[in-house]
Parts: sequence; structure tokens; C-alpha cells
Amino acid sequence: MSRFVQPVPPPVDPYAGDALLRSWLERHLGPGGHAAAKGRLADLAADVTGPLRAAHADAEAHPPTLVRYDPWGARIDRIDTSAGWQAQRAAAARHAVVALPYLPDARGTWGAAARVVQHALLHLYGPESATFSCPVAMADGAAALLSMPDVDTTVRDAWLPRLISTNPATAITSGQWMTESQGGSDLGRSSTLGRPAADGSWRLTGEKWFCSAADAAMAVALARPEGAGRGSRVLAPFLVPRYAVDSPLADGAAPGAPAPGVTVHRLKDKLGTRALPTAEIGLRDAYALPLGDPAVPGLVRAMTLVVVTRVHNAAAAAGGMRRGLAYARAYAEARHVAGGPLVSSPLHRATLGTLAVDAAGAFALAGHAFALLGRVEVGADPEAAAELRIVAPLAKLATGRLAVSSASEYVESFGGAGYVEDTGVPRLLRDAQVLPIWEGTTNVLALDVLRALAREDAGAPLLSRLTAAVDLARSLSPVLADTLAAAAAQVAETIAAVTVEPGAPAVIAGARGLALRLAYALTTALLVEHAAWGDEQAELAARLWARRWLRHEEIAEDAHHHLDLLC
Repeated sequence: MSRFVQPVPPPVDPYAGDALLRSWLERHLGPGGHAAAKGRLADLAADVTGPLRAAHADAEAHPPTLVRYDPWGARIDRIDTSAGWQAQRAAAARHAVVALPYLPDARGTWGAAARVVQHALLHLYGPESATFSCPVAMADGAAALLSMPDVDTTVRDAWLPRLISTNPATAITSGQWMTESQGGSDLGRSSTLGRPAADGSWRLTGEKWFCSAADAAMAVALARPEGAGRGSRVLAPFLVPRYAVDSPLADGAAPGAPAPGVTVHRLKDKLGTRALPTAEIGLRDAYALPLGDPAVPGLVRAMTLVVVTRVHNAAAAAGGMRRGLAYARAYAEARHVAGGPLVSSPLHRATLGTLAVDAAGAFALAGHAFALLGRVEVGADPEAAAELRIVAPLAKLATGRLAVSSASEYVESFGGAGYVEDTGVPRLLRDAQVLPIWEGTTNVLALDVLRALAREDAGAPLLSRLTAAVDLARSLSPVLADTLAAAAAQVAETIAAVTVEPGAPAVIAGARGLALRLAYALTTALLVEHAAWGDEQAELAARLWARRWLRHEEIAEDAHHHLDLLC
């Protein structure tokens, strides 16, 4: 008897085969704006389904290594990465995945919606980038920080063009050195100290515990300026060159040598994101450049970077969910069980359809965050800024949790093959688990949401959007409108209670549930808005999302019947 081998067809083209993505672009960019973006998106999709898929596999198969010493015993701390990782680096630059919203021609074509186009690029690029989407996110955050008016123009002119270069030979990425082992997300316990030097630069000394993209040419590090006192507000962001070539303290050093005062203690052995070099790094009088005036409390400045990386986190979650769904659907069409294709099973169709609803909601939530970010950056829109203050943490925390639960289902949908490493399927789950952790765990972000509600009246723009969506929903479905109206009323009541006594133990204990309810209600409103524009898939997704996450009803039967429309 011949040995059976299950064929596994690749999923559909991630741009041409994603109807929700294309209609979202049509709505937000207009027909002309979408037409202007199509060539760029189609080119990236072709790369993703061809050479970048192979580069992704190579980077995963050959994780980074740390070479501490040269053959003669000199400390070199060189991080070696694979050819696949370097291919992903080049593609990110070539396709302007970081650069697009900063390029004058892009802003001239799309204005604030350049961030919408960037989100589409990330949606295509991220899921099979071997998590090069992480240094992409941090490079974007660093670029946003360097673009602030209070950053010294000499520093900006030296580094910003390299971060937003589309030439792979000159483009760089950035790391992010924020946390320390004793504090983690409690930045107030940070002990890295900065002292000024006579030439206007600074010297940093401390230990950084979780340094992502440790091979990047620069990093943004938080440090406590000498004499600044305790707490987190006084921490200031600094740019630290990673290599000697960019440090004036390293005259005559060999190309690729580490900057003086920067020591890589070890690379992290992580659950997932294994192709991404993450390190513990020690600083001993390391050369650094202030990003803004260190005498002015700088944590608020650093939040510019954090907001950008949080919305990137949401994009990574939503993109991964959509690509995982595409792989699971392709497998179901090829796999035969009980005399027919797996995709014809009502139970499996219901499972895939439910996952498609979650993927649509995550996409809308991430996409909305990027649209708001563009309006803040290009138009200095105060309403968008107020809404982004709460949308960024909500989008990050909700999509991160959805990504993990969805990835678990995708692994299960492949049966035993989903548990075998060399199929690549287990990576979906391992990599998804970082998403609720990086840039703040669910609980940390839920507390941030509480602060935004209590101190900054961030609930007002959220309630305004929910109320407007109720009126839109009336034309789609009375049941959907009533569900959203009830959710809006509950949100209003809860926000009112929170603002009265935000520090009460009961309020703090319930912060996670509150944040998730806000995110689920907001997502319903966003899907309703897109449905009212005329998208049939969004209308179905809005109805099923509201039933699933606001009414807590089973949606299996409708998900089974409407799988083809949902994905």
C-alpha cells in the first residue's frame, strides 16, 4: 500500500483574497486613493507569497546567535542572524513598511490616511515576517519620537532619515530598552542613570532586561537623569547607538563592533518570536543622545513611541489572525474526512466562521487605531487625539487576547499536524502569546484605560462613537441597534461609576472586564460604520460579533451557513 501524503495548498493571495481589507481601503482612501495604493499592495503580496515566505521559514529555522568573543579573546558581542532575517529587513525597507507615513509623496497622495495604507502593508507583511514586524514597530515608534519638535534638529537629521529610508543598504531599525528586572512594567523602579557630558551628549549606566531587536543600529532607552528624583514621570528617552561606527567614543573600532559601554549579556530563550534577537543588555557610561530636554519630565514624550508600538501590536494580532484563518481554510478545502472535504462539515465550517468573525473585529479595531494616529500626526486633530488615548490600549489588549485564542483554534484545526514543529503551524500559537504581553499585559493596559477614563475624560469620544453607531445600526437591523444601544448605556453607567472613585478596590479589580467590554462595544460600532458604508461582510460580522461578544450567544449556526461570505 502506498504511503499517503496530505497536500497542503497555500492560502489565497493575502491582498486580492481579502475582501474586507480591500473594502476598508476603498472606504477610507476613496476609489482614487485605493487605486494609488493597489500597485504597492499587490507587489508586497507577491513578495509575501514567494520569497518572503521562504525567508520567513529560513529565519525561523536559524535563530540568532550571540558571539561574545573573537578568536583572540576580545569581547565583540556580535549577534549573527540568518539570511532569511536579512531578507525580511530588506523587504521592510523596500516596501516602505516603516517609511510610508513619513514620506512627503505618500502624505501628498493620502494625507492622514497614509497610516491607513501603512496598516494594510503591515496586515500583509507581518504574519510571515518571522516577527521582523517587531523591529518595524519600534523603528516606527522611534521615528515618531524623533519627529517631535522638541528633539534637537542635529539628532533628528542624523537618525530619522535612516529609520525611514526605503533603501535596504541604508535603512536601519530601532530597539527599545525600557524595562529592568526589578521593575518590569513598574517604570518608577527604573535605576538606569543618565549624566550629562560636556559636549551635550549623555552617558547611561544601568541594566536593561528585555531588549527587543538587539541587533538594531540604535535603541531608545529610558533613563533617570542625574538629580531628577524618584518616580516614573521624570524618566527621559535617550537614543543609544548600538554599534561603534555611530559612537564618537569608539574611534578606530572595526565595522560592526559594539559601541563602548554596551554589553550583551545573553539572548533570551523565548517561548516564541524565536527569530527575533531579544537580549539582556548592560550599559556602563554608554554614549547617548537625549530625545527632548532631559530636564523636563520625559515619560510623556516616550509615550509617543509607546502609542505607535501598541497600535502595531494590534495590527500584528489582527494580521496573524487573518493569515491563520487563511491557512486553516486552505487546509480544510484539501483535507478529506468522513467521505468529503473537511470544509463541508457543518461543525468545522461553524468553527472557521466564528474565527472569521473574530478576525474581522480585530481588523476593524486595529485599522481604526491607525486611522486615528494618522489624523493626529497630519492634521493635529484634537478629537482624534482624545479618542486615540483610549483606543490604543483598548485595541492592543483586546486583539492580543483574541489572537491567542484564535491561534489555539488554528493549531487544533490541523489536528496532529498542527502539533508538529516543522509544519510551521505551532509557531502561530507560540508567536501569538507575546501579543498580550509586549507593551503592557492585559492588566497593565486595563489600568491605563482606567486612568484615561478618570483623569482625561477619555470616555467621552468613545460614547460619542457608540451613540452615532446606534443610529447607523437602525437601518441595518433593529436587534443589532438595540444590542449596541444597551451596550452603550452600560458603558456610560460604568464610566460614570469609575470616575467617581477610580481607586476603589472594586473598580481596580474589575478593570480588565471593563476594558474588554469597552473594546467589544467599540468594535461593534466600527463594524456597523463599515457596514453602513455598504459592506455586506462587515454587516454580517457586526451582527455576529454583537451576538457573540455583547449578548454572549452561540453563533455557530449562522457562522456555518455564512462561512463563504465571512472569509
